[in-house]
Amino acid sequence: MFRLAHFSDIHLGPLPAISYRELASKRITGYINWQRNRRLNLDHGIIDRITDDMLAAAPHHIALTGDLVNLALREEIERARLWLESLGPGEKVSVVPGNHDAYVPGALARCRRAWAAYMTGDDGRAPTGRTAFPYLRVRDRVALIGVSSARATAPFMASGHFSKAQAKRLGALLDRTAAGGLFRVVMIHHPPVRGATHAAKRLYGIGRFQKIIRKHGAELILHGHTHKPTVHRIEGQNGMSVPVVGVAAAGQALGSAKPPAHYNLFEIEGEPGAWQIRFSRRGITDPHGEIGEVSGALLSPGK
Repeated sequence: MFRLAHFSDIHLGPLPAISYRELASKRITGYINWQRNRRLNLDHGIIDRITDDMLAAAPHHIALTGDLVNLALREEIERARLWLESLGPGEKVSVVPGNHDAYVPGALARCRRAWAAYMTGDDGRAPTGRTAFPYLRVRDRVALIGVSSARATAPFMASGHFSKAQAKRLGALLDRTAAGGLFRVVMIHHPPVRGATHAAKRLYGIGRFQKIIRKHGAELILHGHTHKPTVHRIEGQNGMSVPVVGVAAAGQALGSAKPPAHYNLFEIEGEPGAWQIRFSRRGITDPHGEIGEVSGALLSPGK
């Protein structure tokens, strides 16, 4: 049995001091949103409790699907690197970037350099070039494939993009890992499902992504971005449906419009054609912020 933990949308705070020059960009709208909304709806003590509970569950690996920071300030990116080091070593934690990590031009490149240990595949290629994503990590009988949908966008936009070049490389990795009899987990920040979020926040290339999954298959897809605990399914190879699982923001406080913080825990066992996934959500269960199991189910690929 392989135990995989998944969480997302950390939005580490509080914001560091920010200069007028740094605000002379899309960051001005994000800064206003932080002051009016996000800082009031995030509780960074909850992030600590969530991660403590996650580590106590002794996962074999942790998948983190983006948005570690808020405005992608240099100090935020460095703080996130230190936080990742406190979570675990690079070989135990896999990260894909989110739209907030690519908030302005140049930010994504800085995140890739700072968090390279958490975005480097087993081939050792650093995540700095145009072909850095998707990356592949094999742990036991599980293949973890990290896709990047992050890109800098205009103000009031938070969309992602899945390119033709990534699609081609993803298809090749899915074929290779299927031939090895591995359970394939695809990690992406934006949900690759139509209607999962509104147009300004959607993934461009949903059809391309789903076509790759139909042609090459996968066993599980993990995403963040929506701050919601969702389970969708999309068509995989040979008519098999593939679970697509989202998660609440890891620091979401009680009493806000979005569901309170939790993480997903998957226990994976079986063999090709007969994989079994025991799936549970663990997070805030009462007004005092206690952490426990919110829900649980069997969640396996199927017809």
